[in-house]
Amino acid sequence: MSFREHNLPNPSTEEISIVTLIPALRAFARTFCRVPDDADDLVQETLTKGLSNLDKFEPGTRLKSWLFTIMRNTHYTRVKAAAREAPGLLDCASSRPISEPSQDWSVQSREVHQAIQKLPSHQREVLMLIGVLGVSYEETAQICGCAVGTVKSRLNRARAGVLEFLGESSPQALIEPRRQLSDNHWDTEGARR
Repeated sequence: MSFREHNLPNPSTEEISIVTLIPALRAFARTFCRVPDDADDLVQETLTKGLSNLDKFEPGTRLKSWLFTIMRNTHYTRVKAAAREAPGLLDCASSRPISEPSQDWSVQSREVHQAIQKLPSHQREVLMLIGVLGVSYEETAQICGCAVGTVKSRLNRARAGVLEFLGESSPQALIEPRRQLSDNHWDTEGARR
């Protein structure tokens, strides 16, 4: 679906397609939903709401930001409804994986993911929008309904929180152990030759 298909004036000369925004919507949905199927459901519901309310989209604004706002509001509405309807659902054993992956390379990724999940939702949301999806501070402020300064503060606290959960004092500390391991690896390789 695009602006032209709905006879809406396009704010720029290029045509914007909702379909091209699906990967970004999926990535943003993952900040809210730990289960990939739930994230896909959230994307689908967002697209359904967006398409059914396309006449309310204001030309001259960014479609991506508008859809992100719809997704965020949809998620929080779902959370409120779930809290009323099914207490204990988040702790359900059936939603946990049967076995954890055993690959060594995934350990650090899992630790970072867990650290991000421990953040308050407003910090996690800003970290994903800016750090992962590359959304600007201004757009993030619009999506989250707060000031740009608040977005910057939340992002700073999110970064510090992730480092704290990982037991690191600086972002550089996460890189140094790998470099040291690599250097030691090359030294032992040289001694073997």
